[in-house]
Amino acid sequence: MSTTEGVKSACLPCAVGHFSTSATLLNEAVRFKKDGLASPQVLDDIAQAIGEQNALERIDLTPAKIGNLPDWEKGLANEALEKSRELRHKLESVQNMDELTEIAADTEEYFKYLNREWTSKRLQECPTCQINTEEAEEEPEEVVVAPKSKLSEYGLKASIARRKLLEEIIQARGK
Repeated sequence: MSTTEGVKSACLPCAVGHFSTSATLLNEAVRFKKDGLASPQVLDDIAQAIGEQNALERIDLTPAKIGNLPDWEKGLANEALEKSRELRHKLESVQNMDELTEIAADTEEYFKYLNREWTSKRLQECPTCQINTEEAEEEPEEVVVAPKSKLSEYGLKASIARRKLLEEIIQARGK
């Protein structure tokens, strides 16, 4: 594999990884909510999340690397770059734990979105994957019926017996 091919495949997967790590770190920081924003654990988690976003912006989503991406990845990479900057600025100016909780939730949501978007588009565009997601969605799923166990047969017999008993009670009350 040439260096150019490696660069093309390293940008967005790394972005997904950095957002995943940041989301995890921020969720961990929120676990220490009772200790306050100035607690060492919370401050360390925030600093590490900022470090993740710095690495993303300065190493994985540089203009040169984005320029080498296939066209279908460029828009998503530019969006991830903007979201990374936005997240980093919010973390650098966070004022309280409620604000940090909101940032953590937003980061996790964006991580999920980025992962799903990149992965689904990669599968659609990858010439070696040989996956056509549109055709896969149109094909009906094969329904597999589990074999009846003795327990389900027993349950059926018990239901029939209960129904008969209920009918007898209703008839007896009606007379």
